[in-house]
Amino acid sequence: MSRVAKNPIALPAGVEVTLAANEVSIKGPLGTMKQALTGDVAVQREGETLLCKANNESTKADAMSGTIRALLANMVHGVSKGFERKLTLVGVGYRAQATGDTINMTLGFSHPVVYKVPAGVAVSTPTQTEIVLKSTNKQQVGQVAAEIRAFREPEPYKGKGVRYAEEVVKLKETKKK
Repeated sequence: MSRVAKNPIALPAGVEVTLAANEVSIKGPLGTMKQALTGDVAVQREGETLLCKANNESTKADAMSGTIRALLANMVHGVSKGFERKLTLVGVGYRAQATGDTINMTLGFSHPVVYKVPAGVAVSTPTQTEIVLKSTNKQQVGQVAAEIRAFREPEPYKGKGVRYAEEVVKLKETKKK
């Protein structure tokens, strides 16, 4: 059995789980999320915990039990606390401004970059050089952050660009004559 799937998922107060034949629905203070199940994995509720077990001895069932457990744990965390990703803009004149569901960025190009944030992700700009993304879906927050970062990745000589708040850019030494 997968080592990941052996760990039970603790359910915090205020989180409700509904188990159906092919679907698990998790409802919390921040929203509701659903996850489809394959026939290889069984999800059981025991008190205030969820357990994922493989239905047979195949390697696919073993792998899927760990995957489903990780997805369900992220869903529980998402509907109870939510996920947040911070981006910082490094460079002279690099700015960002959030208006509604769009981000207007000045990233050193001859034109402004306008990015429409998908539904389910909240965006804010506490300062001109910070972007904060929040959502209940971990995958969606990470994908949006990666798409924004891809507009201008940090370059290795001066470190200018869009970077994750905790990212450390290793700078290269410039050429010597």
